[in-house]
Amino acid sequence: MEVETEKSGSDGKGWSFCRMPFWQTTHTPSSSSMSYMHNVHQQSQNNAQSVDRSSHHSSTTVSSVAKSLLPTKRRLRLDPSNKLYFPYEPGKQVRSAIAIKNTCKSHVAFKFQTTAPKSCYMRPPGGILAPGESIIATVFKFVEPPENNEKSIDKKSKVKFKIMSLKVQGEMDYVPELFDEQRDQVAIEQILRVMFLDPERPSPVLDKLKRMLAEADAALEARKKPPEEKGPRVAGEGLVIDEWKERRERYLAQQQVQGVDSV
Repeated sequence: MEVETEKSGSDGKGWSFCRMPFWQTTHTPSSSSMSYMHNVHQQSQNNAQSVDRSSHHSSTTVSSVAKSLLPTKRRLRLDPSNKLYFPYEPGKQVRSAIAIKNTCKSHVAFKFQTTAPKSCYMRPPGGILAPGESIIATVFKFVEPPENNEKSIDKKSKVKFKIMSLKVQGEMDYVPELFDEQRDQVAIEQILRVMFLDPERPSPVLDKLKRMLAEADAALEARKKPPEEKGPRVAGEGLVIDEWKERRERYLAQQQVQGVDSV
Protein backbone atom coordinates (compact mmCIF):
# COMPACT_ATOMS: atom_id res chain seq x y z
CA MET A 1 0.00 0.00 0.00
CA GLU A 2 1.35 3.38 -1.02
CA VAL A 3 1.13 6.34 1.27
CA GLU A 4 1.63 9.85 0.03
CA THR A 5 2.39 12.46 2.69
CA GLU A 6 1.97 16.16 2.04
CA LYS A 7 3.15 18.71 4.53
CA SER A 8 1.35 22.02 4.90
CA GLY A 9 1.10 24.68 7.50
CA SER A 10 3.61 25.96 10.02
CA ASP A 11 3.38 23.05 12.42
CA GLY A 12 4.57 20.60 9.87
CA LYS A 13 1.59 18.43 10.27
CA GLY A 14 -0.03 17.13 7.10
CA TRP A 15 -3.07 15.24 5.73
CA SER A 16 -2.39 11.77 4.59
CA PHE A 17 -4.24 10.52 1.47
CA CYS A 18 -4.16 6.77 1.26
CA ARG A 19 -4.93 4.78 -1.81
CA MET A 20 -7.12 2.11 -0.27
CA PRO A 21 -8.32 -0.87 -2.24
CA PHE A 22 -12.10 -0.97 -3.22
CA TRP A 23 -13.89 -3.28 -0.82
CA GLN A 24 -17.22 -4.68 -2.16
CA THR A 25 -19.67 -4.70 0.69
CA THR A 26 -23.34 -5.79 0.98
CA HIS A 27 -25.78 -3.20 2.30
CA THR A 28 -28.57 -4.58 4.49
CA PRO A 29 -31.67 -2.33 4.36
CA SER A 30 -33.23 -1.33 7.60
CA SER A 31 -36.79 -2.25 8.61
CA SER A 32 -38.04 1.29 7.97
CA SER A 33 -36.77 1.26 4.38
CA MET A 34 -38.37 -2.16 3.80
CA SER A 35 -41.71 -0.87 5.02
CA TYR A 36 -41.44 2.17 2.78
CA MET A 37 -40.67 0.04 -0.29
CA HIS A 38 -43.62 -2.28 0.49
CA ASN A 39 -45.99 0.69 0.76
CA VAL A 40 -44.76 2.08 -2.55
CA HIS A 41 -45.27 -1.30 -4.26
CA GLN A 42 -48.74 -1.71 -2.78
CA GLN A 43 -49.71 1.79 -3.86
CA SER A 44 -48.54 1.12 -7.42
CA GLN A 45 -50.64 -2.06 -7.55
CA ASN A 46 -53.72 -0.20 -6.29
CA ASN A 47 -53.20 2.49 -8.90
CA ALA A 48 -52.90 -0.13 -11.63
CA GLN A 49 -56.13 -1.84 -10.51
CA SER A 50 -57.90 1.51 -10.39
CA VAL A 51 -56.75 2.28 -13.93
CA ASP A 52 -57.96 -1.15 -15.11
CA ARG A 53 -61.39 -0.65 -13.54
CA SER A 54 -61.62 2.85 -14.96
CA SER A 55 -60.67 1.66 -18.45
CA HIS A 56 -63.15 -1.26 -18.22
CA HIS A 57 -65.95 1.08 -17.11
CA SER A 58 -65.03 3.52 -19.85
CA SER A 59 -65.07 0.79 -22.52
CA THR A 60 -68.42 -0.51 -21.21
CA THR A 61 -69.89 2.98 -21.31
CA VAL A 62 -68.59 3.58 -24.82
CA SER A 63 -69.98 0.24 -26.05
CA SER A 64 -73.40 0.93 -24.51
CA VAL A 65 -73.52 4.38 -26.07
CA ALA A 66 -72.46 2.98 -29.44
CA LYS A 67 -75.11 0.27 -29.18
CA SER A 68 -77.80 2.86 -28.45
CA LEU A 69 -76.78 4.83 -31.53
CA LEU A 70 -77.11 1.82 -33.83
CA PRO A 71 -80.44 1.48 -35.66
CA THR A 72 -82.84 -0.96 -34.02
CA LYS A 73 -83.57 -4.07 -36.03
CA ARG A 74 -87.23 -3.95 -37.01
CA ARG A 75 -89.52 -6.88 -36.39
CA LEU A 76 -92.43 -5.41 -38.35
CA ARG A 77 -92.73 -3.74 -41.72
CA LEU A 78 -95.28 -0.95 -41.86
CA ASP A 79 -97.05 0.58 -44.83
CA PRO A 80 -97.23 3.60 -44.61
CA SER A 81 -93.96 3.59 -42.74
CA ASN A 82 -94.26 6.66 -40.50
CA LYS A 83 -97.61 8.41 -41.11
CA LEU A 84 -101.32 7.76 -40.82
CA TYR A 85 -103.48 9.46 -43.45
CA PHE A 86 -107.07 10.49 -42.65
CA PRO A 87 -109.62 12.23 -44.85
CA TYR A 88 -110.32 15.66 -43.43
CA GLU A 89 -114.02 15.70 -42.55
CA PRO A 90 -114.59 18.00 -39.55
CA GLY A 91 -117.16 16.79 -37.04
CA LYS A 92 -117.05 13.20 -38.32
CA GLN A 93 -115.31 9.98 -37.45
CA VAL A 94 -112.87 9.07 -40.21
CA ARG A 95 -110.68 6.05 -40.86
CA SER A 96 -107.11 5.30 -41.78
CA ALA A 97 -105.37 2.01 -42.56
CA ILE A 98 -101.90 0.59 -42.06
CA ALA A 99 -100.45 -2.73 -43.21
CA ILE A 100 -98.37 -4.61 -40.65
CA LYS A 101 -96.16 -7.56 -41.64
CA ASN A 102 -94.01 -9.78 -39.45
CA THR A 103 -90.52 -9.95 -40.96
CA CYS A 104 -89.05 -12.18 -38.19
CA LYS A 105 -88.60 -15.94 -38.10
CA SER A 106 -90.57 -16.11 -34.85
CA HIS A 107 -94.05 -15.04 -33.78
CA VAL A 108 -94.35 -11.35 -32.93
CA ALA A 109 -97.00 -9.55 -30.89
CA PHE A 110 -97.86 -5.95 -31.76
CA LYS A 111 -99.72 -3.28 -29.87
CA PHE A 112 -101.09 0.19 -30.64
CA GLN A 113 -100.90 3.22 -28.38
CA THR A 114 -102.12 6.78 -28.97
CA THR A 115 -101.79 10.16 -27.32
CA ALA A 116 -105.55 10.75 -27.81
CA PRO A 117 -107.36 7.62 -26.51
CA LYS A 118 -110.66 9.52 -26.11
CA SER A 119 -110.95 10.37 -29.80
CA CYS A 120 -109.02 7.49 -31.42
CA TYR A 121 -109.10 3.73 -31.34
CA MET A 122 -107.66 0.87 -33.38
CA ARG A 123 -109.08 -2.35 -34.81
CA PRO A 124 -107.49 -4.62 -33.82
CA PRO A 125 -105.68 -2.83 -30.96
CA GLY A 126 -103.11 -5.62 -30.94
CA GLY A 127 -102.44 -9.17 -32.02
CA ILE A 128 -99.90 -11.87 -32.76
CA LEU A 129 -98.50 -12.45 -36.23
CA ALA A 130 -96.85 -15.66 -37.43
CA PRO A 131 -93.60 -15.40 -39.43
CA GLY A 132 -94.38 -13.71 -42.74
CA GLU A 133 -98.02 -13.03 -41.78
CA SER A 134 -99.54 -9.62 -42.44
CA ILE A 135 -102.67 -7.73 -41.45
CA ILE A 136 -104.31 -4.43 -42.31
CA ALA A 137 -105.29 -2.54 -39.17
CA THR A 138 -107.97 0.16 -39.24
CA VAL A 139 -107.55 3.31 -37.18
CA PHE A 140 -110.56 5.46 -36.26
CA LYS A 141 -110.31 9.13 -35.36
CA PHE A 142 -112.82 11.88 -34.65
CA VAL A 143 -111.92 15.10 -36.45
CA GLU A 144 -112.55 18.17 -34.36
CA PRO A 145 -114.35 21.05 -36.11
CA PRO A 146 -112.02 23.94 -36.90
CA GLU A 147 -112.12 27.04 -34.75
CA ASN A 148 -113.64 30.27 -36.11
CA ASN A 149 -115.22 28.27 -38.97
CA GLU A 150 -111.95 28.03 -40.83
CA LYS A 151 -112.24 26.13 -44.10
CA SER A 152 -108.56 25.50 -44.75
CA ILE A 153 -107.27 22.01 -44.09
CA ASP A 154 -104.76 21.73 -41.29
CA LYS A 155 -102.65 18.88 -42.62
CA LYS A 156 -100.77 18.47 -39.36
CA SER A 157 -102.04 17.14 -36.07
CA LYS A 158 -100.54 16.79 -32.60
CA VAL A 159 -102.03 13.31 -32.26
CA LYS A 160 -99.47 10.52 -32.51
CA PHE A 161 -99.65 6.73 -32.59
CA LYS A 162 -97.04 4.26 -31.43
CA ILE A 163 -96.64 0.66 -32.54
CA MET A 164 -94.71 -1.68 -30.23
CA SER A 165 -93.53 -5.23 -30.85
CA LEU A 166 -92.60 -8.23 -28.72
CA LYS A 167 -91.26 -11.67 -29.69
CA VAL A 168 -93.36 -14.52 -28.29
CA GLN A 169 -92.96 -18.28 -28.12
CA GLY A 170 -95.15 -19.75 -30.84
CA GLU A 171 -98.92 -19.44 -31.19
CA MET A 172 -100.83 -18.10 -28.21
CA ASP A 173 -103.80 -15.92 -27.37
CA TYR A 174 -103.06 -12.21 -27.44
CA VAL A 175 -103.47 -10.31 -24.19
CA PRO A 176 -102.21 -6.75 -23.59
CA GLU A 177 -100.56 -7.87 -20.35
CA LEU A 178 -97.82 -9.55 -22.41
CA PHE A 179 -96.19 -6.16 -22.89
CA ASP A 180 -96.21 -5.46 -19.15
CA GLU A 181 -94.84 -8.85 -18.15
CA GLN A 182 -91.92 -8.65 -20.62
CA ARG A 183 -91.32 -4.93 -20.63
CA ASP A 184 -87.55 -5.30 -21.10
CA GLN A 185 -88.08 -7.14 -24.40
CA VAL A 186 -90.54 -4.64 -25.90
CA ALA A 187 -89.33 -2.58 -28.87
CA ILE A 188 -90.86 0.60 -30.25
CA GLU A 189 -91.29 -0.03 -33.95
CA GLN A 190 -92.43 3.41 -35.06
CA ILE A 191 -94.02 6.68 -34.00
CA LEU A 192 -96.77 7.51 -36.50
CA ARG A 193 -97.85 11.07 -37.17
CA VAL A 194 -101.32 12.05 -38.34
CA MET A 195 -101.73 13.69 -41.75
CA PHE A 196 -105.04 14.88 -43.24
CA LEU A 197 -106.08 14.53 -46.87
CA ASP A 198 -108.64 16.52 -48.83
CA PRO A 199 -111.37 13.95 -49.64
CA GLU A 200 -112.54 16.04 -52.62
CA ARG A 201 -109.14 16.21 -54.26
CA PRO A 202 -108.01 12.92 -55.87
CA SER A 203 -104.47 11.83 -55.10
CA PRO A 204 -102.45 8.59 -55.18
CA VAL A 205 -102.27 8.58 -51.38
CA LEU A 206 -106.06 8.88 -51.07
CA ASP A 207 -106.63 6.15 -53.65
CA LYS A 208 -104.25 3.82 -51.83
CA LEU A 209 -106.03 4.53 -48.54
CA LYS A 210 -109.39 3.60 -50.07
CA ARG A 211 -107.99 0.31 -51.42
CA MET A 212 -106.50 -0.62 -48.07
CA LEU A 213 -109.75 0.18 -46.23
CA ALA A 214 -111.67 -2.00 -48.70
CA GLU A 215 -109.25 -4.89 -48.12
CA ALA A 216 -109.54 -4.45 -44.35
CA ASP A 217 -113.36 -4.52 -44.54
CA ALA A 218 -113.32 -7.65 -46.72
CA ALA A 219 -110.94 -9.41 -44.33
CA LEU A 220 -113.19 -8.50 -41.39
CA GLU A 221 -116.29 -9.91 -43.12
CA ALA A 222 -114.40 -13.10 -43.96
CA ARG A 223 -113.47 -13.56 -40.31
CA LYS A 224 -117.10 -13.14 -39.27
CA LYS A 225 -118.32 -15.99 -41.50
CA PRO A 226 -118.48 -19.43 -39.87
CA PRO A 227 -115.97 -21.95 -41.20
CA GLU A 228 -117.20 -24.29 -43.88
CA GLU A 229 -117.99 -27.77 -42.62
CA LYS A 230 -116.40 -30.73 -44.33
CA GLY A 231 -117.50 -34.37 -44.26
CA PRO A 232 -120.91 -35.83 -43.39
CA ARG A 233 -123.24 -33.81 -41.19
CA VAL A 234 -124.64 -35.27 -37.99
CA ALA A 235 -128.42 -35.65 -37.75
CA GLY A 236 -128.38 -35.51 -33.96
CA GLU A 237 -127.20 -31.87 -34.09
CA GLY A 238 -130.33 -30.77 -36.01
CA LEU A 239 -128.88 -31.39 -39.47
CA VAL A 240 -129.90 -34.12 -41.96
CA ILE A 241 -127.58 -36.28 -43.97
CA ASP A 242 -128.10 -35.58 -47.67
CA GLU A 243 -128.37 -39.26 -48.63
CA TRP A 244 -130.95 -39.98 -45.94
CA LYS A 245 -132.95 -36.92 -47.05
CA GLU A 246 -133.06 -38.12 -50.65
CA ARG A 247 -134.24 -41.57 -49.60
CA ARG A 248 -136.99 -40.05 -47.45
CA GLU A 249 -138.23 -37.91 -50.32
CA ARG A 250 -138.37 -40.90 -52.68
CA TYR A 251 -140.30 -42.94 -50.09
CA LEU A 252 -142.91 -40.21 -49.63
CA ALA A 253 -143.31 -39.86 -53.36
CA GLN A 254 -143.98 -43.59 -53.70
CA GLN A 255 -146.59 -43.51 -50.94
CA GLN A 256 -148.43 -40.69 -52.69
CA VAL A 257 -148.48 -42.62 -55.97
CA GLN A 258 -149.82 -45.75 -54.28
CA GLY A 259 -152.55 -43.76 -52.57
CA VAL A 260 -153.75 -42.30 -55.85
CA ASP A 261 -153.85 -45.72 -57.53
CA SER A 262 -155.93 -47.24 -54.71
CA VAL A 263 -158.57 -44.54 -55.08
